[in-house]
Amino acid sequence: MLRISLMALGFAGASAVPAQAPSLAMLDRLEKGSWQLRERGKDAVLQTICVGDARRMIQVYHPRASCSRYVIEDTPNSVTVHYTCPGAGHGRTSIRSETNRLVQIDTQGIADGKPFSQAIEARRTGGC
Repeated sequence: MLRISLMALGFAGASAVPAQAPSLAMLDRLEKGSWQLRERGKDAVLQTICVGDARRMIQVYHPRASCSRYVIEDTPNSVTVHYTCPGAGHGRTSIRSETNRLVQIDTQGIADGKPFSQAIEARRTGGC
């Protein structure tokens, strides 16, 4: 009987705390503005994006797609997100912050029926 009471108490306590969605706060600390994305170790600029919301960096290969996201990791210095874009593909992106103006992005997945995998350094270069 004591065991059942303790289990019931445990279940009641577990349901009393509402689940919270991951905040991805590290991305909120990144400076807004113009960011250049370069393949790590190369000089050529892959693309320049105007960042108002750094969550845009999660979907480098699916910039305009409407995608669902599943947060795998959400720490003060890094985030990892898996996303699925119906009809456009999917991806998994990890972003590690070095400063609020420099991040490392590792992304891989499928876009337009083709696989991609890229290590990117993103650096804020100024205003938009």
